[in-house]
Amino acid sequence: MITADQLKDVAERTEKLHHYLNIDQKKVEYEEEQLRTQAPDFWDDPKRAEAQMKKVKGIGKWLSGYNEVKQYADELQLAFDYYKEELVTEEEVDADYAKAIGAIEELELKNMLRQTEDPMEAVMKINSGAGGTESQDWAQMLMRMYMRWCDAHGYRVTVSDIQEGDEAGIKSVTMTIEGGEYAYGFLKSENGVHRLVRVSPYNAQGKRMTSFASVFVSPLVDDTIEVYVDPAKVSWDTFRSSGAGGQNVNKVESGVRLRYQYEDPDTGEKEEILIENTETRDQPKNRAKAMLLLKSQLYDRAMKKRIEAQAKIEAGKKKIEWGSQIRSYVFDDRRVKDHRTNFQTSDVDGVMDGKLDGFIKAYLMEFPVTDGEEA
Repeated sequence: MITADQLKDVAERTEKLHHYLNIDQKKVEYEEEQLRTQAPDFWDDPKRAEAQMKKVKGIGKWLSGYNEVKQYADELQLAFDYYKEELVTEEEVDADYAKAIGAIEELELKNMLRQTEDPMEAVMKINSGAGGTESQDWAQMLMRMYMRWCDAHGYRVTVSDIQEGDEAGIKSVTMTIEGGEYAYGFLKSENGVHRLVRVSPYNAQGKRMTSFASVFVSPLVDDTIEVYVDPAKVSWDTFRSSGAGGQNVNKVESGVRLRYQYEDPDTGEKEEILIENTETRDQPKNRAKAMLLLKSQLYDRAMKKRIEAQAKIEAGKKKIEWGSQIRSYVFDDRRVKDHRTNFQTSDVDGVMDGKLDGFIKAYLMEFPVTDGEEA
């Protein structure tokens, strides 16, 4: 049975959410933005109309999320009072408490995701490190781990390009994660180098080995995001996508390879961005997807420059290091530890099956969005 202090905690956190989310202001904004959709010429500019509808939907989700929290908090208070009159059981009160706490924690977590790119879908690329078969196997294990997490959270994963390992595992994979909001906001916590320590099944002496794989996560831009691509810096190659043999061999050049000659606007440093896409047997569709992935990379680079600039301004703030070693998975010690937040768990099997929410929440609490970063 919950205590009076737990009941008070629910009420206080609900009130704080009302304040942090500016619920009264959002109600006014929702009505104003909805009125704009009723203008006679609203659909004359489909792109602008789509952006407006997205804005209305976004505000509406904050309001419905808070309304759910408030409803559960009120129901808990009522159940607590009814228990005193012996009209409900302890189990019913505890069940109402679990619902209220769950809704509060979910909304508190989303409140940490207030940057422009956080609600976007995501592109994830996993690269195996040096170490041959062992690191390639580790890269494939990470791919499976993220696919399991996505499946548990209702996201759809599409493999855009995959390079198989020489004997086992993968050298690299690019995946798009779609079908829901905040894919990037949650998965941005995974950016960096992931370290595996285990007794390798690929080592005849049964030695303990260390392997590395890097994970890069970018927001997947959509048509409402303006990203300039200089057509003079774009070139294309086509190739046959590899198949399983027999009837499945792709006999036409549906695979596409996009090359973009990128120049850093600040340093003038030049670099070729290479994107391959073999997602479908339709070359035009693969071209469109490759261009979308390029735009996502360019947006991601600009976004990271903004984050780095903000970190320099806030001297006392711990800087997020993109590409640094972030987490160790030590199999024989039954331990997974995040080096940025010190969050760790002994449930190695659970983590490899996609149970990453504890790590994600710890990261978002360690590196919250400040008012200066809010979009």
